[in-house]
Amino acid sequence: MDAELAVTDAPDPDDLRLVGRELAAFNDADVGPSERRPLVVFGRADDGSLIAGLNGYTAWGWLYVQWLWVAAARRGEGLAGRLLRAAETEARGRGCHGALIDTFSPLAEKVYRRQGYEVFGALDDFPIGRRRLFLKKAL
Repeated sequence: MDAELAVTDAPDPDDLRLVGRELAAFNDADVGPSERRPLVVFGRADDGSLIAGLNGYTAWGWLYVQWLWVAAARRGEGLAGRLLRAAETEARGRGCHGALIDTFSPLAEKVYRRQGYEVFGALDDFPIGRRRLFLKKAL
């Protein structure tokens, strides 16, 4: 039986939701419900402006940090570490036992290592000339 394949950079949102629902149902049946919940931490200046942020989620007992950003003018102040610690504290409260983050920035790698993360995998030339590192930490 043949299937027609379609490659796109503008997928129908309903199609994406269907794929996500079906994969979640498969995973739930295979390993149990993920209990996925968003986890976001914002850092704001005294005037209320956004100067840092962490976006991720908890699932299957892990904190997944997808984005961690600190405004250029505020780097070096320890904000990244504070964001991570706040997210880890919340994740522990949700019953998580580990945290996962990735980067291809050597500077970010240093920040994450200082926070107790260790490299467990790498992809060379992601992007070309760099390595994408995958780091984890026991909570």
